[in-house]
Amino acid sequence: MHTHADRIKIISWEILGFGLAILLLWLDEILDLPNFLFGAPATPINWTEGYLESALLLILAVVVVIATARILHRIRYLEAFMRVCSQCGRIEENGVWIPIDQYLAEQAEVRVSRGLCPHCESAIFSPPPTGDSDQ
Repeated sequence: MHTHADRIKIISWEILGFGLAILLLWLDEILDLPNFLFGAPATPINWTEGYLESALLLILAVVVVIATARILHRIRYLEAFMRVCSQCGRIEENGVWIPIDQYLAEQAEVRVSRGLCPHCESAIFSPPPTGDSDQ
């Protein structure tokens, strides 16, 4: 799930599937599909049973859609992690370790220049402490 649109598409298909199941449930209740299709003995319309089955199916649909949304959100969260080598700073992409400069150029179309932050600059260029102490 790389985009929000993909998540919406998956959830929409689930909702459509549950809607079709409810439609089929009511078609069976009203048209008596076993009688209509296979010549089974006719049964009267049972409105209470239809409402109860619809309510149970709607509850199941809500639970499934919420669970799917949470799972898709978690997948997106986990896919957002990037493995970076703590020693050299290379990034793993599809099992290949590439320099961060190359990754940024390919993925974000960003150019990189090198420099030193003030903390690193002072750590590199400040004189090392002497072992002498003035006592």
